[in-house]
Amino acid sequence: MTNPQPPATDRLRDDEVSAYAALEDRVRAGATVPLTMAPTRRGKAPQHWLDLTEAERRDAVVALGLPRFRADQISRHVFEGLDLDPAGWTDLPAEDRQRVAEAFLPRLLTDVRPLSCDGGTTLKTLWRLHDGSLIESVLMRYGVPGIRASGNGRNRATLCISSQAGCGMACPFCATGQGGLQRNLSAAEILAQVLAGARTLADGQIPGGPGRINNIVFMGMGEPLANYKAIMATVRTLTAPGPHGLGISARGITVSTVGLVPRIDQLATEGLPVTLAVSLHAPDDELRDELCPINTRWNVAELIDAAHAYFVATKRRVSIEYALIRDVNDQPERAAMLADVLRRDGGYGWVHVNLIPLNPTPGSKWTASRRDDERAFVRVLERRGVAVTVRDTRGREIDGACGQLAASQAAG
Repeated sequence: MTNPQPPATDRLRDDEVSAYAALEDRVRAGATVPLTMAPTRRGKAPQHWLDLTEAERRDAVVALGLPRFRADQISRHVFEGLDLDPAGWTDLPAEDRQRVAEAFLPRLLTDVRPLSCDGGTTLKTLWRLHDGSLIESVLMRYGVPGIRASGNGRNRATLCISSQAGCGMACPFCATGQGGLQRNLSAAEILAQVLAGARTLADGQIPGGPGRINNIVFMGMGEPLANYKAIMATVRTLTAPGPHGLGISARGITVSTVGLVPRIDQLATEGLPVTLAVSLHAPDDELRDELCPINTRWNVAELIDAAHAYFVATKRRVSIEYALIRDVNDQPERAAMLADVLRRDGGYGWVHVNLIPLNPTPGSKWTASRRDDERAFVRVLERRGVAVTVRDTRGREIDGACGQLAASQAAG
């Protein structure tokens, strides 16, 4: 997929191993990091073909002294052929390929180590970026005949991608949040994760035979709406028809947020009917201030009002993400409070609650709810008429599940 490069290392460097060991020590000690919106380090990623709009691509090839129509040829290889290696673009002269490679195809991602579980139908990949930052993506395939761990239903694939290196939201029960924020990803770095996942499926490297990505979820490392410009550029390329994009339906894309209210308001005006997922985790300000420090800036009422306004503007039902944490937010009375908070216009047709059994973080005091408490929580919501499901957690064995993405597994 990429230009010829030195072989990727299959392990973390010693300094990276030490950094993640220190993170685990902080988690065990109950230490927390501060909420931060601004990246702390690292420069911009090198410009890449994936960063450009359709018009910019045409201008770019002309600036290189190439015919304008070359832009569509290149994009066809990239987005339809899922190929970032110009060596195989034999419909372009070798000299043209070399010019394009040097100007617009720097290596963005280096595969450090892939890890799989669930009978091979869940694949987490740790990537090293050009500046040494580490991110992760998780590819999950469902409904593969003969593999029980892949679940039931139709054969489909979902890719969970990162939007930042690290995360500044500082949620204490989330491994990624406790690692702190390094920097925003460029649109190209985000799209490169998608192209890699799409190529893996297309080549039949996941059980179930060759396939394609059905759903993209911005639920990997980072707060997507804190990297708003790059996320919007990414979504527009994802949804653009070939050869200028991947042709993925906006309805198959989910953008999550822990609660950046002004950005939710802005997202509602973009004309992109993506699914909004709100990581709520508590129905009251007192508890949510602790679990999601961003709540001290925009409280529960403001967040739910913005989410409902998004539904009104887009007609897309909002997903409320709620990690069930033992003896913290899993009491029946909090389920009742959640129902009260979500009620709008006399009902709940605008929203769906997605309960997430908390995934373990090494040494953390936070742990998953008891199964009986989980069932009781569900019953309260169902009696109130709230649509609710308990997420089928994938990738837990490889630290690929929700809240576990912190790159530490590769040190093993």
